[in-house]
Amino acid sequence: MTMTAPANKQKKAADLVQVMLDRAKPLLVQVFIFSIIINMLVLTSSIYMMQVFDRVMSSQSVATLLYLTLIAVFALGLMSALDLVRARILTRIGTWLEASLGSEALRRAVDASLLGQSYRTEALRDLGTLRNFMGGSGILTLFDIIPALMFFIIIYAFHPMLGHIALLGALVLLAIAVVNDRVTHGPIREANNKAQLALRQADSAMQHAEALDVMGMTPGLISRWRASSTEVLKLQTTASDRGATASAVSKFIRLLLQIAVLGVGAYLVLLREMTAGQMMASSIIMSRALSPVEQSIGTWRHVISALEAKKRLHEMLSRPLLRADSMQLPAPKGLLAAEGVSYMPPQSKTPILRGISFSLPPGSVTAIVGPSAAGKSTLARLCVGAYAPTYGNMRLDGADVYLWERQDFGRHVGYLPQNVELFAGTVRDNIARLQQAEPSEVVEAAQIAGAHEMILRLPQGYETEIGDSGSLLSGGQRQRIGLARALFRKPQLVVLDEPNSSLDAEGEEALNGAIGRMKALGATIVLIGHRPSILAHVDTLMVLRDGHIEMMGPRDEIAQRIMPKPPQRVAAGRAAAVTEGGAA
Repeated sequence: MTMTAPANKQKKAADLVQVMLDRAKPLLVQVFIFSIIINMLVLTSSIYMMQVFDRVMSSQSVATLLYLTLIAVFALGLMSALDLVRARILTRIGTWLEASLGSEALRRAVDASLLGQSYRTEALRDLGTLRNFMGGSGILTLFDIIPALMFFIIIYAFHPMLGHIALLGALVLLAIAVVNDRVTHGPIREANNKAQLALRQADSAMQHAEALDVMGMTPGLISRWRASSTEVLKLQTTASDRGATASAVSKFIRLLLQIAVLGVGAYLVLLREMTAGQMMASSIIMSRALSPVEQSIGTWRHVISALEAKKRLHEMLSRPLLRADSMQLPAPKGLLAAEGVSYMPPQSKTPILRGISFSLPPGSVTAIVGPSAAGKSTLARLCVGAYAPTYGNMRLDGADVYLWERQDFGRHVGYLPQNVELFAGTVRDNIARLQQAEPSEVVEAAQIAGAHEMILRLPQGYETEIGDSGSLLSGGQRQRIGLARALFRKPQLVVLDEPNSSLDAEGEEALNGAIGRMKALGATIVLIGHRPSILAHVDTLMVLRDGHIEMMGPRDEIAQRIMPKPPQRVAAGRAAAVTEGGAA
């Protein structure tokens, strides 16, 4: 079987963002209807003023004034209630959208990290942007634009001349909004992209804070961040300046239009073509009619940000799934087989591994040794399905380890990478793989790993907070807790990449004991290491060189071929020490 890329294995996912927005359409339609009613009720003060001027003042009727006041109060109360309901609906739509897509976005972020793509956790920020837009004033402005058209009809009903003035003003403001979009869209998009890049660089640097501090690299980091930040600030300033100019011009035009409507209205009152109440009401109604158009200029940046966020999320969630969900398979016995496996990194023309084939029976312990850049760590990642072979297959009991559903696969596999990756939380959380687990299971894993006594010596034992990436622990403690996590619930396949690189003599003794215990339980164990002490329980020795298996066979036999003179047991360790370098 030949595979050209992981993406070819899965079908393309649906546009989940659009799917969720489609599901929210009935509620959005309700919000739109509420917006129409609210905009009609906004005319309450205008109609009340017009009636007071034209009816109450002329009739001198207190009863009429009282009834008009009661009606106006009721209308304003209804408007406030609908406005509150509308805001609560939008807030819940935004919250529901983020809650519904958050898990999938995080899952895709993990996939993106495995594929070496740059857009990862930024998806969660974009979800927050969409949520804020859906629950904020941005979308309300869009909803208010269409109902605002009826205001122009009312103004035309008062007098065509006033309608012409209001319509002309709206067109001018709309033109300003379009121009503002054209001149700010580019800088805002570029600023957002550069800001995300700067954040990724800063986040990456924070993972190596110790090296930054010890080797005096912090000023260099600050200099690089300042250069990136300066570009972002320049672009943001440019966009803000252009937006502020558009906002100032639009405000001037709106105030000018109000003066024009009042002036022309007064002139029409003098000509007895309209009443004083209509004149005052037309000025207020025109202001309300132009308000959504003017607000769109100020909120256009949020609209652009939301659209850009939706576009990025669409691109991410529409990519082929790295692995499709599949049915749960029976627990494996531990037969690990490589079938002509070759691996070439994405966008590379040089393969790291070529034609790797082997079969490791259940209960066996295999050590992989070889010089630096031989491909040892890459092979370890292929064994646990972190990478997909470019050609060939890696199988566990006949099932492709890469295509095996991750949660199901993880129950049967323990993996300790060369760089131990712990998570913020307690020792217990990390050993339990961030799952809910019985305390007895956590303790059992630590005991198998020989880390139980070491954990008990920590300030709070298993409940000790270890900090971000285990920063509050020593390198040896992190490695031993990582080993306990790998052995949690006694997996059938265990792959350990340089598991003793940070261990002292006590830790190595515990590691050897753990390997012996897991071997006795029938687990298939793959080790990558170069110290002689780690080879005590090894059955098979694999020598990897230049991406292919140079030799493979019983430990003592291969050790004698590499270094025939020393005793067999020592030879195995020394041979590994000579041939082993850094991980590929």
